[in-house]
Amino acid sequence: MPKLWSETVAAHRDAVREAILDAAAALVAAHGPTGVTMSRIAKDSGIGRATLYKYFPDVDAILRAWHERQIDAHLERLYEIRDRTEGAGRRLEAVLAGYAAMVSHRAAHDTEAAVELHRGEHVAAAHRRLHAFVRELIADAAAAGAVRQDVPAGELAAYCLHALAAAGALHEEAAVHRLVRTTLTGLQADC
Repeated sequence: MPKLWSETVAAHRDAVREAILDAAAALVAAHGPTGVTMSRIAKDSGIGRATLYKYFPDVDAILRAWHERQIDAHLERLYEIRDRTEGAGRRLEAVLAGYAAMVSHRAAHDTEAAVELHRGEHVAAAHRRLHAFVRELIADAAAAGAVRQDVPAGELAAYCLHALAAAGALHEEAAVHRLVRTTLTGLQADC
């Protein structure tokens, strides 16, 4: 098969998959998870049911794939925050603030289905990636003298992520900001 043909077929498959995930997300938002059916996803995505079943065996598989895409997008946003922020200490602060805002925003949209989706292995894998990412930021900030060095970076990363999980109960931006400041205070070298 020629390379151009392969790339075109792959792009088409990606576009169909994205259309399926977008349709499912819109249906969940409009009708809740119990209002989503394979027939409705096929209709709203503009593909046939037979084609839909070639991509996903059931609604649960579609919702898991959509959730994985959401998690990847959140991690990408955190990487972008890191990449556009100068200085190890500021980079860490910006990423932690971004993460806390995401946690707060997500909690406002949690439904029974969302809570169930957060129990999957893909979430555990994403959390490991997030922990490693924050650990690296902390190690860089410690090497620059911006945060304490008496506690291993992995332990400080766990501290930050657990502390910022409390943002899920906060719905005011000022409260989330205070939580981030409090968490950062725990990272200071003079504590």
